Amino acid sequence: MPPGLGHYTEEKSVKGTPKSMRCHIGFFGRRNVGKSSLLNAMTRQQVSIVSDFAGTTTDAVEKPMELLPLGPVLFIDTAGIDDIGALGEMRVKKTRQAFDRTDIGVIVTEPHRWGEFEEQILRSLKEREIPVVVVMNKTDLDDPNPALLKAIEEKKITVVKTVADRGEGITDLRQALLDNAPEDFINSPPLIGDLIQPGDMVVLVVPIDKEAPKGRLILPQVRAIRDILDHDACCTVTKERELRSVLNRTSPPPALVVTDSQAFLKADADTPREIPLTSFSILFARYQGDLNEMVRGAMAIDSLKSGDKILIAEACSHHPIAEDIGRVKIPRWLTQYVGGKLDINIMQGRDFPENLNEYKLVIHCGACMFNRRAVLSRLMQCRRQGVPMTNYGLTIAYSLGIFERALEPFAAASEIYKKNLLTVNSLNAIQQES
Repeated sequence: MPPGLGHYTEEKSVKGTPKSMRCHIGFFGRRNVGKSSLLNAMTRQQVSIVSDFAGTTTDAVEKPMELLPLGPVLFIDTAGIDDIGALGEMRVKKTRQAFDRTDIGVIVTEPHRWGEFEEQILRSLKEREIPVVVVMNKTDLDDPNPALLKAIEEKKITVVKTVADRGEGITDLRQALLDNAPEDFINSPPLIGDLIQPGDMVVLVVPIDKEAPKGRLILPQVRAIRDILDHDACCTVTKERELRSVLNRTSPPPALVVTDSQAFLKADADTPREIPLTSFSILFARYQGDLNEMVRGAMAIDSLKSGDKILIAEACSHHPIAEDIGRVKIPRWLTQYVGGKLDINIMQGRDFPENLNEYKLVIHCGACMFNRRAVLSRLMQCRRQGVPMTNYGLTIAYSLGIFERALEPFAAASEIYKKNLLTVNSLNAIQQES
């Protein structure tokens, strides 16, 4: 066993921590600098194929592990960023997609090999505000250039020297990853716990329709239950039809009602106004992305007109049913709100257009299957191109006229909505006067 690996454990159960909750650690670099050997040394397994021939890794290879005390992580081994040819271009495109879901970027190179390729990787990571660790591999063959080391360290980037195929330097790399891990993974923010107090009761409204998986709940519902328990509160889980009966029998009243966004209207009608109400999707807008930014995005719905192009992005792939939320219900509610037909495109999984200029709005799912970095990267891309982005729950609440109530549990987001609404109303009044 390579030295210093006693703190790693393999995630053996398929019921382990979901990918979306893991810190994503991406290995980037030229072909044949030892990225795959490094990953194999880190995981103590032959996860990636190692060869003397450049370009052996064709697609991103993923390996879930436990990296204590950081916790669950996902290592991503990518194809060489300097790959060539038509197939090479496809590999490089896949590698660039991995930037958008990386929480810690590891640039792997050799002692005297630092040029435009490495600088390009560094720029891509820094543009996304991703912490970076540089690994000088194969240091048994040569010593790193002192001037190069100094130049990198002056950028406040940690440099680690390794000999991957011997397991040398792996302990130092492990410590560098821990030192550079985003704060969110050291002290994870709550999904719902900061909205309630110990001993509170929360009612979760969970419709059971054709898309509900047999014998289990979907991930947002499970995550909410666990977070409520972690904060010493309790919950009642009910279908939308029984909500009113449950509330009538609950004394004192629950501190919060959280509903599936598809049942927003009924939950709003059945929940007394004094009881705070929101949705799982809106909780995830905050937990996985930037709720304040997505609130502003939702308000762009008022600017839509017939014929405008909308992108609906789904993090997971599934077979849509007759009343699919992203393909049927949201387009229907938006069409009713706008008063005309919209041109709606659907994209699934990792697919996301580089050029968003043709779209007036991007509507994302709750992204429970993505990590937060992937959602923030998409938000940043939209912001750079001046395209507003929101998510399913916020879109539904806005188009159904219950947006203000759905935001009441979130003071900052609610204030942003009210200020923006006041600005819009003032502008409208000025336009009418003129």
